[in-house]
Amino acid sequence: MSLADHLAARIQADGPMSVAAYMGECLLHPQYGYYTTRDPLGAQGDFTTAPEISQMFGELIGLVLAQCWLDQGAPAPFTLAELGPGRGTLMADLLRATRGVPGFHAAMQIKLIEASPKLRSTQANTLEAYAPEWLNSADALPDQPLLLVANEFYDALPIRQFIRSGGHWSERRIGLTDGRLAFGLSPAAPQPALDHRLPDTQEGDLVEICDAAAPVTQAIASRIAAHGGAALIVDYGDWRALGDTLQALRAHKPADPLQAPGEADLTAHVDFEVLATAAKTAGCAYTRLTPQGVFLERLGITDRARALAAPLQGEPLDSLIAAHRRLTHPDEMGNLFKVLGLYPSTAAPLPGLNP
Repeated sequence: MSLADHLAARIQADGPMSVAAYMGECLLHPQYGYYTTRDPLGAQGDFTTAPEISQMFGELIGLVLAQCWLDQGAPAPFTLAELGPGRGTLMADLLRATRGVPGFHAAMQIKLIEASPKLRSTQANTLEAYAPEWLNSADALPDQPLLLVANEFYDALPIRQFIRSGGHWSERRIGLTDGRLAFGLSPAAPQPALDHRLPDTQEGDLVEICDAAAPVTQAIASRIAAHGGAALIVDYGDWRALGDTLQALRAHKPADPLQAPGEADLTAHVDFEVLATAAKTAGCAYTRLTPQGVFLERLGITDRARALAAPLQGEPLDSLIAAHRRLTHPDEMGNLFKVLGLYPSTAAPLPGLNP
């Protein structure tokens, strides 16, 4: 049996499913799920994240978090956490960049929140020297100062999609047409969670909701508000979502989200307004949403690139130049990816970000 067969049987038994339910099955089904069965990263996978492009990304993230730790009195112990750590590359680069910060490594307790058994195994190898602990959710983070990074984590959380119909909304659902997976719509009905979107949408507009985003953010923000620390959230998206952003990526190319379920990465753009509101509700301050390229340039990525380039020539030098451009240029990841910082209302905002 394939995941497509499993989904078809579920739909035949229970009726059409939400986009969120479909994403959940495709990404995390224990036997057929995308993340539970493979390492999706790199040239042999389906996509590449910023830490895999260049060490500069993780190094600068590490220095930002270390500066926040110093600015808040170097608390000990503290939690150093990452949501969705991939291969552990970002955390490894972060740890290398911070090993010269007096007391930082001695005080840290590394917690990784990862759903994929395959990736947990890879992370264990990458970070073997640091003895990290794996948690199943942000709710399990300790009640103590927290320094956290989430890079391309929120985009993989399942979303629901709604299309406006008058003052009501029809939910986009996935059913079967001639035995094949196909999109359809539920009858229009009130959606109180979308009342705030009536003034800025029109008939037929599609709006996405990520039910898991706010609870995850509140779990992080409540610890930062109560105990100190900071969080960096880096992802593609914008302040308020509008339109269909569900996408599938397979072998580094766009794919049909309904074809070959479990064989492609499924993501959607992040609605950062939801994250900021959740943080505020938890009593935590947040920074202005900032393009990734602007954030990295403020932190000195160009100077770091020049230092790394000094001994290089030929193909290694070309690769470094290409990596710098990909991370920062507006036509690459520089504008598409945004950065949001969370910090205690009594502390200074994170380096590279404005309140």
